[in-house]
Amino acid sequence: MPQVKVYKGTSSYSSDVICNVKDGKVFKKNSTYSSDVLCNVSGSRIFKGNSAYSSDVIYTVKDGKVYTGNSSYTSDIEFTIKDGKIYKGTSSYTSDIIANIDNGNIYHGNSSYTSDIEFNFDGKLTIEEFVAVWYAVKYYY
Repeated sequence: MPQVKVYKGTSSYSSDVICNVKDGKVFKKNSTYSSDVLCNVSGSRIFKGNSAYSSDVIYTVKDGKVYTGNSSYTSDIEFTIKDGKIYKGTSSYTSDIIANIDNGNIYHGNSSYTSDIEFNFDGKLTIEEFVAVWYAVKYYY
């Protein structure tokens, strides 16, 4: 799989790379050093750093639902990705849209205005890789 770069806002400048994804690993900025892995994807789980320990599971993704840690309980669904939108918990209400995903652009809330683009990426990501990127962008930057 080719490297996918994640940029601040609408930028495509290398100086604005937040993180990048290669082989299921999310790296800091433009790095590909193993010491710069923020999180990694293995199957349906996102792990901290380079870890593969069950105690280091950040999220588990199943059917578009993103569960905290190893959980599969409905009460532990942090957000749901459906039809290009990220909803709070299990909601599908417009008022509960956290972000709108369109053509590699991630918009704040239900917006589609260029000024509301939080970040963008320049390639294809699996849903699990996207969740790993979301985690990296939200919790590291």
